[in-house]
Amino acid sequence: MDTNTSVNRSIGPRLHKNAPLLASAIACSALLSGCYVMPIGTGPDGQEHYVYSTLPVVPTQGRVAVPAGVVPGGPAPAVLNVRLYPGNDLANQTGVLTGQVTNMMSGKGRFQFTYQGESLVGEATRVSGDERRGVASAYGARGTFARCDYQMSTPYQGAGTCTFSNGASYQLHIGS
Repeated sequence: MDTNTSVNRSIGPRLHKNAPLLASAIACSALLSGCYVMPIGTGPDGQEHYVYSTLPVVPTQGRVAVPAGVVPGGPAPAVLNVRLYPGNDLANQTGVLTGQVTNMMSGKGRFQFTYQGESLVGEATRVSGDERRGVASAYGARGTFARCDYQMSTPYQGAGTCTFSNGASYQLHIGS
């Protein structure tokens, strides 16, 4: 009796029975091997920036090379805390307000905070011709609204004023 024939006969049925499992394992390994994520540096806010590639990226000492054909995105959006300090007697009734603005690093942002139990949400936009100056507006479901003027000293810090629909006024501080 030929030993190769007897081995093939005993392995054949097991291989045939496990073929779907083997095919799944091969497909999974092929799908999961397609993307590499490597840090390319640290931004001024201390956050790491990453590049995504389908090619393996070999880290080097110092600066990391970006593979050809991979264009890293712009700066990542930054979530900044905002504080609104009372500027008149009406604003003193609520005290200091806190919220957030998400700087999209594109001249626009999302502005949100709570005023007297009402969530106000809106947008912040830089003024054309003066990239540091901007306006922000927010509106709540009960009809309360706020309008703010501000100036950024860095992409992560700024100050301004906000006036509310009921006449309350606040000093606005953006960032830490």
